[in-house]
Amino acid sequence: QVQLVESGGGLVQPGGSLRLSCAASGSIFSINTMGWYRQAPGKQRELVAAISSGGGTRYADSVKGRFTISRDNTKNTVYLYMNSLKPEDTAVYYCNLVVRASDYWGQGTQVTVSS
Repeated sequence: QVQLVESGGGLVQPGGSLRLSCAASGSIFSINTMGWYRQAPGKQRELVAAISSGGGTRYADSVKGRFTISRDNTKNTVYLYMNSLKPEDTAVYYCNLVVRASDYWGQGTQVTVSS
């Protein structure tokens, strides 16, 4: 069984920064991809950023240059550093783990960007 525990969401003003963390536990194999998705009210869930166990990354165009994803393989933890936040970044952010063609999801953490 795989568990993903997220932390770090909250309320921030436009232009501010937040860091999200997601710790994975359970049957995690060394080769996997971890990432972050988000879902705003009335919209579909979308990929924000992902990182492979080898360190390859990909980002949504809307966050390039503002968000950075990283991981600590010794802790099975993925981080999302979010800078220059905009109101349109407001959403529930979900941690995702893909391992051996299986998808796992965290419970989600709310990020609200508002003055």
